[in-house]
Amino acid sequence: MASFKRTRVKLCGMTREQDVDAAVEAGADALGFVLWPGSKRAVEASSLATLCARVPALVTRVGLFVDQEPDLIRLVSRHLDLLQFHGDESASFCASFERPYIKALRMRDGLDLHAAADAYSTARALLLDAYKPGVPGGTGEAFDWGRIPATLAKPVILAGGLSAINVARAIRQVRPFAVDVSGGIEKEPGIKDIDKIDDFVRQVTLADTC
Repeated sequence: MASFKRTRVKLCGMTREQDVDAAVEAGADALGFVLWPGSKRAVEASSLATLCARVPALVTRVGLFVDQEPDLIRLVSRHLDLLQFHGDESASFCASFERPYIKALRMRDGLDLHAAADAYSTARALLLDAYKPGVPGGTGEAFDWGRIPATLAKPVILAGGLSAINVARAIRQVRPFAVDVSGGIEKEPGIKDIDKIDDFVRQVTLADTC
C-alpha cells in the first residue's frame, strides 16, 4: 500500500468571525491570531476571546507574539492551545507559559537551522519565514526553500509568501509538516477571501495526493 502524508494547514491573521468560520469549514488544522500590536492583523484580547470561542474542538488556536510582556501572554493564553513566538525570545522564555509553543525563525543569511533546533529543543516545531529587516513576520515574501535541510530535529512549518499558486510546489520540494499562510488568502490585511482559503486548502490536498 502506498504511504500517504497529510500536510497540516495553518491559516493565520484571523480578525473576523466569518473568516474563522470559513477557515474551519475549509478544513484548516490551526488558526492563527496575532497579538502583536505592530501588525495590521492584530486583535485585542477581548476580540481574541470571541474569535477563539467559535473554534471547535480539534482545531488548534494559535497566538502569535513578538517580544511581548509575559503578563499579557499569560492573560490571553487561556484562550489558546499553542503559542507562536516571532521575536528574539529565548527558549526558556518560550517554555515558561504552561502551553506548548512553536518558534518562528526568519531565514536570514548564516542562520544554522540545526543549531536553532537544538537551542529550541522544547519547541513543538520550527516555523520558517522570510527575512526582511525590521519586520518580524507577515512579509508576504518567499525565501529560498533549498536552504531547508532534508532532515531536521524539529518538524518544519513552512511560511513566507505562500498562496494557492505556489503551495503545491513548496510542499513537493520541502515536504514540511505544515504550511502557514496569511496574506495569500486575503483581500487586504486582516480581511480574508473565502475563495482563496478554499483554493489554498485544495492545492495542499492535491499536492499530498500526487
